[in-house]
Amino acid sequence: MLRRLHPDQPQSFAFTPANQAWAEAQIAKYPEGRQASAIIPLLWRAQEQEGWLTRPAIEAVAEMLGMAYIRALEVATFYFMFQLAPVGSVAHIQICGTLSCMICGAEDLIGVCKEKIAAAPHTLSADGKFSWEEVECLGACANAPMAQIGKDYYEDLTADKLRQIIDDLSAGTVPVPGPQNGRYAAEPASGLTSLTDAESGRTQYNASAQLATDIGDTVKRIDGTEVPLVAPWLTKSARAAQKG
Repeated sequence: MLRRLHPDQPQSFAFTPANQAWAEAQIAKYPEGRQASAIIPLLWRAQEQEGWLTRPAIEAVAEMLGMAYIRALEVATFYFMFQLAPVGSVAHIQICGTLSCMICGAEDLIGVCKEKIAAAPHTLSADGKFSWEEVECLGACANAPMAQIGKDYYEDLTADKLRQIIDDLSAGTVPVPGPQNGRYAAEPASGLTSLTDAESGRTQYNASAQLATDIGDTVKRIDGTEVPLVAPWLTKSARAAQKG
């Protein structure tokens, strides 16, 4: 499938100070002359910051890594995880349409997206808040049907539940990610049949949903201040430089 950059592009791009520090830390993982290996994480952070991957962002990352623009563009257009067109200002919704989800009701979820967002994927809603697309398997087959909204998974969905999630997001409320039918994680709907001791002492939500709730970054544009920068390899690099 041929993928092109969107015709309407911003004039410039710059990482936030915290994201710039994060990007420089990622580059430092690689030996001199191999900085281009950081291309995917840096493009991904640019997308997390802006919501989609713009031409100025691609070019800025290429300059940071000493790469020709075309090389960075090749990466951005090859991987479908990179959004090359504007996405909703509140959330971009990715509906899993592969086997388990399709059998369990993904078509109904796609119908909700067409009804409440736009008739065609990769199209902004009338208010600009939402966009959507159908994607290949997201690996949550035991919780089908499901959707990735922003950074997190919303599982065990129904059409009505997805409508409510979209309405909540539109109103400024972020529903708790994870199973939406009362399940804790991916155990049988009737409850655990083994390892029942695991039910004691667990957090309010499963680990993924708990982390999303604690950080609050499900649909947030990432500016780099959400969590502390942890880069232990920088210390090792500094020590190596001192010995040299």
